[in-house]
Amino acid sequence: MNPIRRFLRLLWLSITAKRRPRLGIHDVARMSARVWPTDLDELRHVNNGVYLSMMDHPRLDLLQRSGVWAKMQQAGVYPVVASQTITYRKSLKLWQRYDIESRIIGYDERAVFVEQRFVVGGEIYARAIVKGRFLRRTGGVVGTAELAELTGIDTASMPVPAWLHDWSEHVALPSTRQPAPSLWD
Repeated sequence: MNPIRRFLRLLWLSITAKRRPRLGIHDVARMSARVWPTDLDELRHVNNGVYLSMMDHPRLDLLQRSGVWAKMQQAGVYPVVASQTITYRKSLKLWQRYDIESRIIGYDERAVFVEQRFVVGGEIYARAIVKGRFLRRTGGVVGTAELAELTGIDTASMPVPAWLHDWSEHVALPSTRQPAPSLWD
């Protein structure tokens, strides 16, 4: 995604957050957008990496509209993507309008899992699963139990589905305190 457009969209989100309808943290958030020329690759459809960039703002929108973002900022906590996967079904084309739907689908002791869908006319074009972790601005990791205390979210009420837990375990890399040499078999 074009960095200038990305910045302007983020600025617009921040300015208009209070005017958009309030959401519960476990509601489905929807953001509408349009495909721009800078989103396309040489095959004239949205570049696969651009989809991942497009998903950042809808997650922030969900946090802002639910009131959780303000609580996180007050506590000096911010989210980061730990892992993600996306499946593409249909291509988004130039000037096409679409919605990105975002919803939290579960928590484990260390992370939140979000499903995000690219939707055109009620039809899913792509679907992603994002595992997010929380960090302190002063350093350190924030577990979901502490996040629940800081934000009032009942994280225990939405455990991670077994298939998602298995996916998370299979794609995980070692902790930053452990070695992770790049060795090929």
